[in-house]
Amino acid sequence: MKTLKIKIATLSLALATLSILGSGCNSLTKTQKGAAIGAGAGGTLGAFIGKAAGNTALGAIIGGAVGGTAGAFIGRNMDRQAAEIKQTVPGATVTREGEGILVKFDSGILFDTDKADLKPAAQANLQNLANSLQKNLNTNILIVGHTDDTGSDAHNMDLSVRRAESVKSYIVADNVSASRLTTSGKGESEPIADNTTVAGRAQNRRVEIVIVANDQMKQQAKQAAQ
Repeated sequence: MKTLKIKIATLSLALATLSILGSGCNSLTKTQKGAAIGAGAGGTLGAFIGKAAGNTALGAIIGGAVGGTAGAFIGRNMDRQAAEIKQTVPGATVTREGEGILVKFDSGILFDTDKADLKPAAQANLQNLANSLQKNLNTNILIVGHTDDTGSDAHNMDLSVRRAESVKSYIVADNVSASRLTTSGKGESEPIADNTTVAGRAQNRRVEIVIVANDQMKQQAKQAAQ
């Protein structure tokens, strides 16, 4: 019974946090929202919220949040890097979320249909992204591959993994430390659009690159907040 009560309380707090962020905080900046997430929910609950939403990329950002003044410090660093990526990587959609950055590539920009070999245009985009990652060393990067629901689950999972690994390999070849990068393939399991339409399937075929603070930046942020 005690465990059940704790779970109910945790869920209630998660829902309340989501409600506040979704409606009452529309006037806040991305940096302020990042601070609110960390301070109001905490890293563990933040990870729960992201996972519950079925979004690996968002879960990684929220789950790593430190919140408070330190979170705002991290957010300012991410603001600067996000602005830089927007200017130098025209093939990507760049979004500031909480204390991190989400860089999304439609798979048509990166790969031919059902392939995991990078197209020439993709290489130019990823090289520019790698340049930014080289200049901003105190971050970790998660690369998440996604597909539409055409084909078998097993094939789509394998394709999403190979595409994420292909992106990682190219970035590492551009002198970004492999220790900073991890990959994940989600196959067709995390759609963001309707798989019954051509346009929806095109949106679901994507690679998401998540940029978050590493331990060193978090430590610097906590020191600056003292």
